[in-house]
Amino acid sequence: MVYVTRGLVDVLLDLASDADPDDVTTGVSVVPASELEGADGLPPDAPVFTDFFLPDPGNPVNAVFGVDLSTPARQAQGRFVSHPVGELQVTRRDDLAQVIFVAVPPWEVDERSFGAFDRSGERQPLEIIDASPPGQSLTD
Repeated sequence: MVYVTRGLVDVLLDLASDADPDDVTTGVSVVPASELEGADGLPPDAPVFTDFFLPDPGNPVNAVFGVDLSTPARQAQGRFVSHPVGELQVTRRDDLAQVIFVAVPPWEVDERSFGAFDRSGERQPLEIIDASPPGQSLTD
């Protein structure tokens, strides 16, 4: 089971919608369920995707070599990709991760527009939870 917060899904879909007709790809990271407010029904050590890294469309190294040097790999446990004119599936052109979230138009929270996949492209069961990470400031 892949867990993701509703807030993260909403932000990712907004990013995809704003970028349309271009695609978006960015790293997403997890927090243990025990650190979230409103995730009481989950095992305390369950990883929940809560945060994203701002996409960097102007990264020439990524564009040429397909390597994202702006986000250390250990910080991003997953990827988000949008396919404005594609299908809801992982493609050979997508940056791979252990979990890949894929979105397609009409950029809505439903199983035809948003899904989670493993690195081999198999769709994974997804649960969107109404939980929020603890408040943080830029000085934390």
